[in-house]
Amino acid sequence: MAWFFSESITQPTHIITGEDANHITSSLRMKEGEQLTICDKDGIQHNCTIEHAEKGLVSVRVNESYPCRNEPHTHVTLYQALTKGDKMEFIIQKAVELGVKRIVPILTDRCVSRPDEKSMKKKLERYNKIALQAAQQSRRGEIPVVLPLQTLKEAAKNAGSTAIVCYELGGEPLGVHIEKRRDEISLFIGSEGGFEKHEIDEILKNGGAAATLGNRILRAETAPIAALSVIMYLTDNLGSANDHKRDDNGKAVNGGDWHI
Repeated sequence: MAWFFSESITQPTHIITGEDANHITSSLRMKEGEQLTICDKDGIQHNCTIEHAEKGLVSVRVNESYPCRNEPHTHVTLYQALTKGDKMEFIIQKAVELGVKRIVPILTDRCVSRPDEKSMKKKLERYNKIALQAAQQSRRGEIPVVLPLQTLKEAAKNAGSTAIVCYELGGEPLGVHIEKRRDEISLFIGSEGGFEKHEIDEILKNGGAAATLGNRILRAETAPIAALSVIMYLTDNLGSANDHKRDDNGKAVNGGDWHI
């Protein structure tokens, strides 16, 4: 089912215009009678039927509305050091698919990519568009936001005791720290060259913790995907119910069990 987002929904009939309407009619070639879903800013999922479709305007009938059950109950902020080329775009896309709530690009000592303010503003627009597309593809209940660039010092202060930094030179297993931070986690991932020791110290000074992802050294674009997958699994935010039904806390109902 096609998935879209809107600030608000009018019932029983809602009008879709602009880019979304063109996407429905031109790219997806959807017709009257076909189904689509719209999520509003409050995370309410509206399942709809197309009543009329033409270029630039689509009218839908809202059939049912309820809170979207696709959002993780653990809120993860990914603090990702800037990477080279288009790796950031890949990281953002996959992080959104895996359930991250927000992404904060950070500038660290070993970042090769060091865009100026004008260039970063353009990148940020592109990053948020990728986040939107990934949220639609993965049927998220909200659109994760990519925030403006921060320094490592700013990020460490903002994350505080929720921070877990993946560090190749030491730290406890990731699962040890997740048990203490099940509701709110700030995940720090370095660039291609990793973190300097004083940057790790800055995160620890603000109440964060250092974690290891094992003996193998992962690429900058692999580490956040691996870490987020572990976090979502250990906090019961990854998997599916046998009967595909969940209660408000994300637990299986009607006898279904979560499995991977």
